[in-house]
Amino acid sequence: MKIALVYNPHAGHKRALKILPRVEALLTSRSINFDLHLTDYPEHAVEIVKNLDFKSLDGLAAAGGDGILFEVINGYYQNPSKKRIPLGILPVGTGNAFARDLDLDNTRLEAAVDILAGGKTRRVDVGRFTTHGQEYHYLNILGLGFVADVTQTAMKLKVLGNIAYTLGVLYRTVFLKTHHLTIEIDGKTMERDNLFVEISNSRYTADFLMAPNAKIDDGYLDVTLCNQITRRKLLKTFPKIFTGEHIHAEEIEQFQARSIKVKTDIPKVLTPDGELLGITPIEVDCLEKDIEVFWQ
Repeated sequence: MKIALVYNPHAGHKRALKILPRVEALLTSRSINFDLHLTDYPEHAVEIVKNLDFKSLDGLAAAGGDGILFEVINGYYQNPSKKRIPLGILPVGTGNAFARDLDLDNTRLEAAVDILAGGKTRRVDVGRFTTHGQEYHYLNILGLGFVADVTQTAMKLKVLGNIAYTLGVLYRTVFLKTHHLTIEIDGKTMERDNLFVEISNSRYTADFLMAPNAKIDDGYLDVTLCNQITRRKLLKTFPKIFTGEHIHAEEIEQFQARSIKVKTDIPKVLTPDGELLGITPIEVDCLEKDIEVFWQ
């Protein structure tokens, strides 16, 4: 087997760089030939994957956290090769939300390599969104509103790991403010006084079980709306997001959809897969089982 290994050495507070020799040894021990591509700057992985010759490869592996996976998937869809190759994930970053739906995390590196070596694949859904004429793809989540504000704060505290998102929630609660939302879900239009929107392909956002009923291969995206809520109620509800019980709060609505359109009264920044990119209005749709991933 021959793969391209797109590797973020800065992932996990540079833990990824420290364990690179182990990763290389594991791949070699499983008879996996690989071309190593180290990323040096933001969006470098997009350029790397965009320019790969898929004809010479049996697969592609993204090594890092959710950020590198977002870049790899976007490079994948920009690659002109007619041949499509499976995508593997080596979770060596801080946030590995999508990997959880493959029963992987950054403590199961050997298991992740074994999945690559096994060669078994399954097809999964891909989220596609358009913002101001630009098209992007994602495998995990797309959020806006309060969740994007939290991400912005968490990025400044990234050295603390996933707890940065919890601290971001607490900090942003002080400045809690809703916005007017118009959302169209599979042709049905609704208006809300909204705090945040999360459009999930997978279940997790960092350590948060945002969409507990989401499945990455069911042909639907799971939409979570948090509408007007008091600071006190938000802080009371927040701990439940770790178990998925937050969806039972009266301020939370959930829908499944193939196509979503979102407009806000003021432009809201987007956070796809933990990145900050794009603003509303947006159109989102689910590409059903559009990509193969290595998966037992």
